Amino acid sequence: MTLGKSVTRSAPSSVQATAVTSSLLTVQTPGRGFTDLTSEAAKFIAEAHARDGALTLFIRHTSASLTIQENADPSVLADLATALSRLAPENAGWMHDTEGPDDMPAHIKTMLTGASLQVPVLNGKLALGTWQAIYLIEHRSRPHRREVVLQFVGATS
Repeated sequence: MTLGKSVTRSAPSSVQATAVTSSLLTVQTPGRGFTDLTSEAAKFIAEAHARDGALTLFIRHTSASLTIQENADPSVLADLATALSRLAPENAGWMHDTEGPDDMPAHIKTMLTGASLQVPVLNGKLALGTWQAIYLIEHRSRPHRREVVLQFVGATS
């Protein structure tokens, strides 16, 4: 396949990574659902005086996960929750149910959505698209205290 004139790319730019800055974000979830972490991630980038590099987010749990999704229409998040519930329903005869019927489905949903994200940082800002936000997804029905490691690697100002 040959790329046509509809594809453009900016000139490459490079910086020397001079900093590794880390922080632990603790989030109290209300139970199953999405918690927007975008403003906390942006605050961390500002406090780190980040200029250009990458922000990694890593959740330290196996029954909650991270995703980048639309932030404009709340029905997107509701539909995503429905899809995950259909892919890993409760009471499906799972062998692992030590902590209740939502235990194994939570592990499956985490496997499907992921435990880490990486977001480019350009000119001191998260390089997210207009309608993108960073979310912690709580897959358990009851509230939990979740920990997310934030780490910026790159150049600072």
